[in-house]
Amino acid sequence: MLSKTNYIIWRDCHKNAWLKIHKPDIYYANELSEFEKQIIETGNEVDLLARSLMPSAEFQKKFEADGYLAITDILHPSTSSEQVNLYEVKATNEIDKKTHLHDLTFQYIVLKRAGLEVESANLIHLNSEYVREGELELTKLFVTEDMTETVKEMTEEVAAEMQLAKKYLSQKDEPKGPCDCIYKGRSAHCTTFHYSNPDIPEYGVHDLARIGNSKAKLTELVDGNKFRLEDVPEGLKLSDIQKNQIWTYLNDRVIISRENISEELDGLEFPLYFLDYETFPAAIPRFDGFSPYNQIPFQYSLHILKNTEDEPEHKDFLYTEKNDPSEAFVKSLQSHIGPKGSVIVWHKDFECGRNDELASRIPSSKQFFDNIKERIYDLEVIFKKQHHVHKDYKGSSSIKKVLPVLVPSLKYDDLPIKEGGTAAETWNKLVANSLQLAEDEKEEIIRNLLEYCKLDTYAMYAIWKELSSLVT
Repeated sequence: MLSKTNYIIWRDCHKNAWLKIHKPDIYYANELSEFEKQIIETGNEVDLLARSLMPSAEFQKKFEADGYLAITDILHPSTSSEQVNLYEVKATNEIDKKTHLHDLTFQYIVLKRAGLEVESANLIHLNSEYVREGELELTKLFVTEDMTETVKEMTEEVAAEMQLAKKYLSQKDEPKGPCDCIYKGRSAHCTTFHYSNPDIPEYGVHDLARIGNSKAKLTELVDGNKFRLEDVPEGLKLSDIQKNQIWTYLNDRVIISRENISEELDGLEFPLYFLDYETFPAAIPRFDGFSPYNQIPFQYSLHILKNTEDEPEHKDFLYTEKNDPSEAFVKSLQSHIGPKGSVIVWHKDFECGRNDELASRIPSSKQFFDNIKERIYDLEVIFKKQHHVHKDYKGSSSIKKVLPVLVPSLKYDDLPIKEGGTAAETWNKLVANSLQLAEDEKEEIIRNLLEYCKLDTYAMYAIWKELSSLVT
């Protein structure tokens, strides 16, 4: 039986799907990340809620036909005939045309082959424009889009793919050669990439900055059997970031533009406020004023540096109740950030976006956040503008790459929480399961969250200090 899930995986990477079926120990060798677990949990949450739209429908009904298996999310009988209406629920704010329509068409074909008359094929997804006020309004929270005509147009194409997938995945012998992901950038590789492509270096052309967006360039390198950075032809057209990435790696030298770094840092005004937020992206709006996937700001860390001689003073905030943290978050922030001085963040679009949302939900804070917007400085800019390039950044300007190079004594590796996705999911579990958790468990979770966020802002201070020492 070819399931819908395996068909979708096959469309992304043929060999990865084969390994899932025939060598599951290899496919499931890597544990799911907290981010991936969160996606699954969110999908289940949205699916269950969507069922309330049609309580008389059938849910999770299984159909088999011609060696294909489909389990429908929602199947609703037609009011005027013996036909059925098919609904697929997606925990997204919009339709992903690369997967959602193939997913729906697969089900449509299986149902038709199983002898059902399908009146309509629909996608249900979240409405990004819905703003919660009071109780959830499901008819406004969800958008139902009738994709029947599109599905009918895709039927021939998808049916042909299904046949190819079933034939490929029925092979007893493992397919030879690399997997399809060899033509994709590193971030898009399947979970079994290293198994299927053992000769591809751990760090090479697949890691060039934004190479996944340059398919022709990557294809040229792969087809030319050029996988190491040492093999990249000199005449290949590359971006400045890619050129610097290769040059620093091959020459084991650092690019430092002291004049530009000095110009950036000279624009900062004391006191310096090193600020970082932690947030949770709730698919189903939990509080008034929130839309699907609006970030809930539940924590911040702040290091305040009054002058170059002092050590920074640390302030923080973590909300552990079940209700909306916004008001307490803003009040705490206002008590620690004064009217003057540069507010330093890493990747300012994120913090600025959250500030705009907070100002919208709490109008009395608008002047405060407008003032911050005028004073905010993005420390990542120095690395994005290539004023400081090290081979170990590997083409990235992430603080997780920069910190170990500039301040090797500071490490995320030793922390129980190492990145934002885990922090968000940890907080969600804390507030969702607070009644089931023992006090010592709660205290440990809170300690871990505070420790992680504190390092984010101290890391910015330490990087600023190191950069300052380079130009003084």
